[in-house]
Amino acid sequence: MNSTIREMLEKDRKYVVEMMKIFYASPAVLSNGSEEIFKKDIDNCIGECAYIEGYIFENTEDIQGYAMVAKSFSTEFGKPCIWIEDIYIKDKYRGLGIASLFLHYIEEKYPNSIFRLEVEAENERAVKVYKKCGYQILPYMEMKKQ
Repeated sequence: MNSTIREMLEKDRKYVVEMMKIFYASPAVLSNGSEEIFKKDIDNCIGECAYIEGYIFENTEDIQGYAMVAKSFSTEFGKPCIWIEDIYIKDKYRGLGIASLFLHYIEEKYPNSIFRLEVEAENERAVKVYKKCGYQILPYMEMKKQ
């Protein structure tokens, strides 16, 4: 596998927006998001926001995908919580171990943290990858208010 992981930069903006449009229109995500939200997310990833980070997966020829993680603290587990918000890999690069590489990377970057993510049950390929990397299904009901 020929992939590197680096922090998201301003030069990546248009590529990440394109990937986010595809990702958020897919069955992997319940909401469709909006270009306005995507741009705000990227602004925060490349800016000074302490709560979110953006990453790019690439090889020497192409951007292969992106990820975003949000940071918080879990009183349930008594330690920092790293939420893997987005992991998107372009179709032609799926199955090459990029998601596993990223999960290992972020776990090494934030030792002694709890790692959480959401995944649609129908996204069987992603569920398989996450389980292989040691993630377990939680019996939680999530609620929200906007």
